[in-house]
Amino acid sequence: MVILAGSAEVARWFLPFVLPLCFAAAYTDLSSMRIPNWINDSLGAVYVILGLFIMPTWADYGWHLLHLPIGVAFGFLFFTAGVMGAGDAKFIGAAAPLVVLADLPALVIIYTANLLAAFATHRLVKYTPLRKLAPDWQSWSVGNKFPMGFSLGGTLAIYLILVACFGR
Repeated sequence: MVILAGSAEVARWFLPFVLPLCFAAAYTDLSSMRIPNWINDSLGAVYVILGLFIMPTWADYGWHLLHLPIGVAFGFLFFTAGVMGAGDAKFIGAAAPLVVLADLPALVIIYTANLLAAFATHRLVKYTPLRKLAPDWQSWSVGNKFPMGFSLGGTLAIYLILVACFGR
């Protein structure tokens, strides 16, 4: 059994607010190849507002809040390198306060597995008759580009669910 450093109780409080935003990020990126600012702003606001009430200490709250600008900085490094879009970079920044630093190795493993699965699923559907289920999605016709929000939203959702189940 894997024990994650994040608090299971805190993750359970965040889940009902964060899961719909993860779904929205994945859906909008698949359908229109963009993650709207309202999703990233809402994700950040969930931590800023709800975190005030559920984080164990003020030090924990402040430390996790510091993850936001650091996450944005890393996201924009990836954006500048052409690895992902600006919405993806902002999503990483907005999601960063929800991740415990000690869980970063686990998060990288979750992200890697999820990225591979999301990419394979997207390509499988793109080149099969399943594509008819959502024929107007822009992600089918953008060449080699991939909607990273699909895997980023899934990664955050999986991480929080795992912390809620197996956290300390």
